[in-house]
Parts: sequence; structure tokens; C-alpha cells
Amino acid sequence: MRVATWNVNSVKQRIPRLLPWLDERKPDVVCLQETKVSDEVFAAELGDELAARGYEFAHAGQGQWNGVALLSRVGLDDVRIAFPDAPGFPDPAAPPEGRAISAVCGGARIWSVYVPNGRAVDSDHYVYKLDWLAKLRAAVEPDAANTMVCGDFNIMPADADSFDPTAFVGQTHVTDAERGELEALLALGMHDVQRDHWPDARVYTYWDYRGGMFHRDLGIRIDLIVAGTPLAERVQAAWTDRAARKGTKPSDHAPMIVDFDDAPDGNCGPMVPPPSRPAKVKPGSVKLPHLSD
Repeated sequence: MRVATWNVNSVKQRIPRLLPWLDERKPDVVCLQETKVSDEVFAAELGDELAARGYEFAHAGQGQWNGVALLSRVGLDDVRIAFPDAPGFPDPAAPPEGRAISAVCGGARIWSVYVPNGRAVDSDHYVYKLDWLAKLRAAVEPDAANTMVCGDFNIMPADADSFDPTAFVGQTHVTDAERGELEALLALGMHDVQRDHWPDARVYTYWDYRGGMFHRDLGIRIDLIVAGTPLAERVQAAWTDRAARKGTKPSDHAPMIVDFDDAPDGNCGPMVPPPSRPAKVKPGSVKLPHLSD
């Protein structure tokens, strides 16, 4: 089974990239984030095209913001929108944003999540992010062994997941509290499967549009597939499809792909294709583009 996650940063804009990518990579399950459309628009724009490729789909949208989806060719059962006690924003008692959807696909509970950005440390957005992550963990815990959580976590798990850790001092995405929430999720017996597979590799999933960050490979790794131990033990390949970040009108994120049980493209590397000339950065020498939600 091939599972992929991709923050498409507006699915309507990315349709000319998404459909050929589905035809090329042939994932069995796709987790999309930041679709930025309503459920009705998602179905109208993509329903027929997905059905022609054998995909069922479920979508939780909000129109211009957020939005998550699941596409599956291996079943789409027991669809759940959000999770129990999911906080809203700015009022925690408000209906939850379109940030989480799950279903049973290929025998596993698979979540597509778009974790809140956090924006600034100690802001209301940051407090919301930590609360959201804690409630997600509580929802995953009862069946963590048979669960995958896939998506844009808006967390760099470790300093090795950025082109220059010093550039992020004082920013969100790297604080002890955010990393602590991710570590608590992993402590349920789950694994960051790409990092487990490539413990020492330079591997990213996001490059800011500005400043030539992609061409210099000045990226960060914030898109993850976290899987319970029985699932993680089946991983044969785990890679960032860097080719999907190239070319005309790409998302600022690249898809991440994990192959379970067999690997159609082999154990092809942490990023495919690898960057030809990654920049050698002196700490503090690159001005950090603003991390926007």
C-alpha cells in the first residue's frame, strides 16, 4: 500500500498538478491539506476525475481557509470529521475548523491533519495549537497501534529538520512545548517513519516561495507520516517527492510518500530527485521568510 500526504495550498489552483501526479505515482491513499474549498466545491471540481481513477473521497472544508481530504482506492470506511473535544478558534467552544478527517483505509485508521500554525509564541494561536495537538493525541491513543497520522504538523521534530536551526530561535514550530506534544504522540508507540527510515539524511518537505529557497534547498521538514509500530515495521520506502515541488505553479510543500510491504520505486532515497546543489549555509546568514499559515 502506498500512502501519501500533501499540503496542496489551494486544491483548485493545484488541480493541473494533482491529477497528473496521481496518474504518475499511483498512491492508494492520499491525505490532502489546505484545500481551501467547501465540500461542495471539492466534489464538483474533483469528484468525477477521482472516480475515474478509482478513488473514493471524503472532505472537510471551510471555503477559503484550511480544509482536509482523504482519497482512497483501498476502502474509505467509518469517516470521522475532526475528533472529540476538538477546540475551535478563537473560541474553544466554537465548531472545529477544517483541520482533521479520518477513515479506515486498507485496514488502518488514517488521519489527514492540518495542525494549526501557531503564528507567534505565546499568542492565542499558539495556545490553540498546543490544545489542538493534545486533543488529537487523546483521540488517537485508543487505537494508536493501527493508526497513521499524516499531514502538515507545522512542527520541525528536531534541529536536523531545518536548513539552519539558528534561524528559528524564538519562532514557533521548534519550541519545546510543540515538540513535546509530538513526542507525546510518538510515545503512544508511534513512529516518524521517514526519519526512522533516514535517520541522518538532509530531508525537507517545505520550501518558502520567496528568496530562492527551493533552488538552494533551504527547506524544513514539517509534513509527517506517523504510524503505529505494527504499521511502521511494514515500511519499505519513505520519501519526499521533490519533483512535485518543481515546475509551474507548485505548492510550497512537496508530497511525502510511504510504501508499505513493497516499494514500486525501490528504496529510492529520502528526497526524489535529490537537490543538485544544496546551499551550504553559515548559521544566521539566511534571513528567514515569514512562516505564514
